[in-house]
Amino acid sequence: MEQTDFKALRLTQHYRQTIHAQPEKIFPLLCPVSEAQWLDGWQYQMIFSESGRVEQGAVFRTPGLDEPDTDWVVTLHDPSAHKVEFIRITPFSRTCLLKISVLSQDETTSHVDISYTYTGLSPAGNDYIVNLSEADFITSMKFWEESMNHFLKSGHKLERSAF
Repeated sequence: MEQTDFKALRLTQHYRQTIHAQPEKIFPLLCPVSEAQWLDGWQYQMIFSESGRVEQGAVFRTPGLDEPDTDWVVTLHDPSAHKVEFIRITPFSRTCLLKISVLSQDETTSHVDISYTYTGLSPAGNDYIVNLSEADFITSMKFWEESMNHFLKSGHKLERSAF
């Protein structure tokens, strides 16, 4: 492998959602299959899963908009602790470690702590990281939060245009 002067950038973004349900209701929704039921615009292709759902070692793919598709690997799936982690790899661009933890707050509310840690794999990946907007991240996390709360209350998907 050729030595270069490339130096990877890394960025971590955190968000805490408030979801009006207990972890036992929320955690099963943190699955690519279930996510399609409640998150408008979510698309995936399951590559490997023995159960057909999220599980440790499952692999799935999401479409890239103006770049290659992103491959996801479930590196931790702990239903009893309500924690799930994914590694996302966008070829020739970046990796992302996504950690999600669901914590009960009271009988009707939970916090969902989410962190994304991006690492550039190339100058293009570094550019992606430099251009990540905190405002866009928060908007995305709020839409996810509103979508999950809407689904848990109504059983229907919240459309982006309604947000």
